[in-house]
Amino acid sequence: MSKTKIIHALIVLIVYILLAGCDSKQNRRISIEEYRSKMKAGWLGQMAGVGQGAATEFKFNGMIIPEENVPAWDTKMINQQWQDDIYVEMTFLKTLEDYGFDVSIRQAGIDFANSEYQLWHANKFGRDNLRAGIAPPYSGHPKYNAHVDDIDYQIEADYSGLIAPGMPQTVIDLGEKFGRLMNYGDGVYAGVFVGAMYAEAFFETDIHKIIEAGLACIPAKSQYTEAIRDVIKWHSENPTDWQLTWQLIEDKYNLNPEYRKFSCSDTRVNFNIDAKINGAYIAMGLLYGEGDMEKTIVVSMRCGQDSDCNPSNAAGILATSMGMENLPVQYKTNIDETTNFSFTAYNFPSLIKVCETLAKQAVLRAGGQIEKNAEGVEELIIPKQKLVVPELEQSWEAKEITGDVNFAKEEMKKIIVKVRSNDDLVNVWQVAGPFTKEGIELTQILDEVFEPETNSNYDGWNALKFSNTDYTDGMIDLRKMYPMDHAVAYLKAQIYSEEIQEVNFEMGSDDGLKVWLNNEEIHYNNIFRGHAQASDVVPATLNKGWNVILMKVSQGSQGWGASLVVSDSDRNLLEGLKYR
Repeated sequence: MSKTKIIHALIVLIVYILLAGCDSKQNRRISIEEYRSKMKAGWLGQMAGVGQGAATEFKFNGMIIPEENVPAWDTKMINQQWQDDIYVEMTFLKTLEDYGFDVSIRQAGIDFANSEYQLWHANKFGRDNLRAGIAPPYSGHPKYNAHVDDIDYQIEADYSGLIAPGMPQTVIDLGEKFGRLMNYGDGVYAGVFVGAMYAEAFFETDIHKIIEAGLACIPAKSQYTEAIRDVIKWHSENPTDWQLTWQLIEDKYNLNPEYRKFSCSDTRVNFNIDAKINGAYIAMGLLYGEGDMEKTIVVSMRCGQDSDCNPSNAAGILATSMGMENLPVQYKTNIDETTNFSFTAYNFPSLIKVCETLAKQAVLRAGGQIEKNAEGVEELIIPKQKLVVPELEQSWEAKEITGDVNFAKEEMKKIIVKVRSNDDLVNVWQVAGPFTKEGIELTQILDEVFEPETNSNYDGWNALKFSNTDYTDGMIDLRKMYPMDHAVAYLKAQIYSEEIQEVNFEMGSDDGLKVWLNNEEIHYNNIFRGHAQASDVVPATLNKGWNVILMKVSQGSQGWGASLVVSDSDRNLLEGLKYR
């Protein structure tokens, strides 16, 4: 071989080695075992934050929660299978499990429209839009949804980072798909910011770097970015005084109308569910928490407003960076591994399993690999993604809508949960209660037998003075009548049918529900949940003439009530029925 050829071969070899080295630096590696540990810790962090903060949610608005009002941690708080702040995002996981990462935003919207849990704010109005035929992303457009800058996607975006370790563009793409079902502008950026912090926390423990990774994924000139940049700046100026930083946030992001341009409430009230101020409180917990789980939760909680969701996001991100080995023992004790999260098919082990499956799919879809290293350990090889940050959109200067905003007829057939107005609900009822039993609480109370279900001649019934304007979020509000916990009440109505016919009882309850038709039990659902119309759809047979329906509704804590719509087998409203 000539000298020239030898030199040429050496140059090629050196270039190849250099390129290979550069390529390896572009990739991140994490073992499946470490990924699973961090992802599992991330879910537990969420559950810990929302569990400890739940009793304070929106009870302290425009004020710091006094130290004496901070709930003490109890290991029982870790199990939050009934919490909407946890289970709503599992709807998105199920869509991805069923259809993969290339699922259309319209199919995502159909799945969300068919969810049966109670919702509020941007989630509620986004889902109402979907059920009414307004397709995404227009369901989350300011023209149709006055809550698009609210906190909703920020609350539920944790899933996006937990299934996309080290893949921020995947988080952005998921935000553009699922976040736009209900949010727009800062409301979407909030969720992407949270998800991207989770994605980075698989490889980073420095909180400042984790926050910067989140900010890199959203428009730099958005008000949301401005809020987080302010918290970083004020923390650097006041590193030991989080309450001073809280006041600076309060003055600018709660009391200044320039930063409430699309809030669903204004500066005349202290209630503020805008994503910006609540996102600032997430950053507060992370920065002033100094890597300590308890301190992170408490600081974020004590900032007030949505004081269970914010510590949930903050603690989930921190816990992801820790992994199970470093997570304090009090946050990984007494985990319920059998109970399903409400309205889902997932218990805790199956949740972990589906996230791992989706993470592997995400890595391969991004051009990565799954392979064993020299020690035989299976690893995710994650390529560096080029970020494509969405163009700046602000809700008060929303882009014009072009094109058809509606679902097609064939798509609407897939939305089986109908939009019901108060006029559609049965509102002629008798009520009996409340009934309690010493020492019996939560779901146990539904199984206790009281006289209205055993004595057809029970004389304690009272006519419910009720009209269609008296519903609270689409339900008969029993808590207004009986402001108490750990009890049951009974509702009774008579339904007249001209003939024997098959019907559907579309029922919602907060909490559990037991139902009899003509003295025969037709439904039992012993659950701790918020109300959503048609959470339970039960086929039944109406006799010719008068039929008696009896509903027993249990109360654990907070909301209490029920609703009923009678429809035909195709879920269309049934005409010609009479009630008394």
